[in-house]
Amino acid sequence: MKHFLTKFVMVGMGLSIGLIFSCARPLQDTPATQIETIQKPAEDRQFFFTYSVQVHPTNEVLEIFLPVAQSNAQQTILNIEIESDIAGEFGQEAVYGNKFWRAHLPEGTPDTLDIRLIYQVSRLTNSTEYRENLDIPVLTDVEKELFLNANSRVPVSGELVDSIRADLPPAETMSLDKARAIYDYVVGNMEYKKVGTGWGNGDTYWACSEKYGNCTDFHALFISLARVEQIPSRFEIGFPIPIDRDSGVVDGYHCWVNFYLPESGWFPVDASEAKKNLSQKDFLFGNQPADRIQFTIGRDLELGEGHNSGPLNYFIYPHIEQNGKIYSGFTRFFEYTKS
Repeated sequence: MKHFLTKFVMVGMGLSIGLIFSCARPLQDTPATQIETIQKPAEDRQFFFTYSVQVHPTNEVLEIFLPVAQSNAQQTILNIEIESDIAGEFGQEAVYGNKFWRAHLPEGTPDTLDIRLIYQVSRLTNSTEYRENLDIPVLTDVEKELFLNANSRVPVSGELVDSIRADLPPAETMSLDKARAIYDYVVGNMEYKKVGTGWGNGDTYWACSEKYGNCTDFHALFISLARVEQIPSRFEIGFPIPIDRDSGVVDGYHCWVNFYLPESGWFPVDASEAKKNLSQKDFLFGNQPADRIQFTIGRDLELGEGHNSGPLNYFIYPHIEQNGKIYSGFTRFFEYTKS
């Protein structure tokens, strides 16, 4: 295989990669771009995060999709450096606006491919005090529908959901008290463990029947119960970045939820971390430490051209297809270091 390296640096990144790149613009044609630096509060935390993938081809065409982190109210992507043995391009998922990096690997490529996305990130604590200084966003009708409707594994009706609703303490629909009752139910009735098969799909049915799982299962249950109470709720996923260590390897993803109320705006909760450390239960209802990097939001994602294997349940690890089927011939590695 002809070997070449695409190395790209993006500096001073603002609220969205989409401000800089149009969908499907080739990386090698895009110069480093400066935009206005976002003012960061004093409580921010800065670190580097490296998303590494090794792809092992089988001489057939591969379509490679990697999620791309964006700036938002709690994090600023200061730089992205992309190192790749093949050229790629940025794209954008149409429903939630998630970004990804895509590469097309032609047939007859025998060599293992190395791809690294190296981020410099500023992340802050999402506290109730911090949000007091933010303007409360007004959801559009499209956003309300998006964050109130069911997903394939997150129902908003049915006997299981209705039976749990009946057990919740009385509170006004679409209220902070109702959201807290749902949070307390999830933390009190779910067990955090990874045993057997079936957990980890973010499945409300699983959570209701088995009452255990990982962060996806905890938060699928929360989202189902919140949405049925007319509380828009947003699934978010990324990676944990421990505060008590300056560097390390990250074994896997972490996910959480933001729900929306007109009087408070987006309000963070982390039910699975609360279950793992009950002393943090009250804090994690409305506060989010700077101990993570967010990559994507939403469920049932369609990435567009080259994505033919069906909607992604969620998008955090590499998605690679061969002849329209999911291809697992790759290894992944994630690490961080204080900047």
